[in-house]
Amino acid sequence: MQKLKERWGISNNFQLIIIFFVFAITGSSSVYVAKPFLNLIGLELANFPETWWGTTIYWFLRILLIFPFYQILLVLFGWLFGQFKFFWAFEKKMLKRLGFGFLFN
Repeated sequence: MQKLKERWGISNNFQLIIIFFVFAITGSSSVYVAKPFLNLIGLELANFPETWWGTTIYWFLRILLIFPFYQILLVLFGWLFGQFKFFWAFEKKMLKRLGFGFLFN
């Protein structure tokens, strides 16, 4: 845990627990929040062929569409729990690694 705290620049264990908690609730919340949007655009497994590639395409599109909700909720929950600075830096680093660094210039 000490290496993780040093790597992330965290000063105490309470802050680390809050960060882990934010990561935990963001994952499930993003799926829950995105579900009405996915239903609205008709992204349901029944709309895809019942083959291995139909299921694969469905899950690929679902994860791809849930990703933006996750990014927004991560920063939002980080702000609500007083860790905005950490999660904003984390978000920028993640998006730069994915090729979206031009958004922060």
